Amino acid sequence: MSVERIQQQFRDSAALQLEALDSLAVPIAAAVDTLFSALANGSKILVCGNGGSAAEAQRFAALLIGRFERERPGLPAVALTTDSSILTAIGNDYAFEQIFSNQVRALGQAGDVLLAISTSGNSVNVLAAVQEAHEREMIVIALTGNGGGVMSEVLVDTDIHICVPSERTARIQEIHLLTIHCLCDGIDAMLLGED
Repeated sequence: MSVERIQQQFRDSAALQLEALDSLAVPIAAAVDTLFSALANGSKILVCGNGGSAAEAQRFAALLIGRFERERPGLPAVALTTDSSILTAIGNDYAFEQIFSNQVRALGQAGDVLLAISTSGNSVNVLAAVQEAHEREMIVIALTGNGGGVMSEVLVDTDIHICVPSERTARIQEIHLLTIHCLCDGIDAMLLGED
């Protein structure tokens, strides 16, 4: 393996982080405010995504329910990606496209927030969850890349779109992870004060 190839991966990632710094700071701050407001009002956060985005959904929920970097009470978050019985039942009895929207219909309430993660912005099952969240008067925070895809067309004015300025899935996912850490840190800062 070429050391130069590895170093280029680091350079590409760092360059995108610096590029995204200016364009994403404002929507990330708005997302922190939205998440904190929902949690402070007794609402919960639902999170969904496929593949690597499913892993990020689970990570975000785990960091809210457990902790990020400081001790605090657990916060209500549900990763819609984790229950294999629910996912396979809905996928088998209905359609894979409904694995998240059926859960949003069952669990979501007005005032809750859906964090919808899709690197392409075109994941049909994530888009269906967004539509269901809108029907339930939930706010959507969309984490995308690649120009936002179809997701950018279905979001409404009250939603927040955090779109990574890249077409490379690995780079988008790296910024999604950093964004999730920013969201957790921001929520903790609002709950516990700046440290």
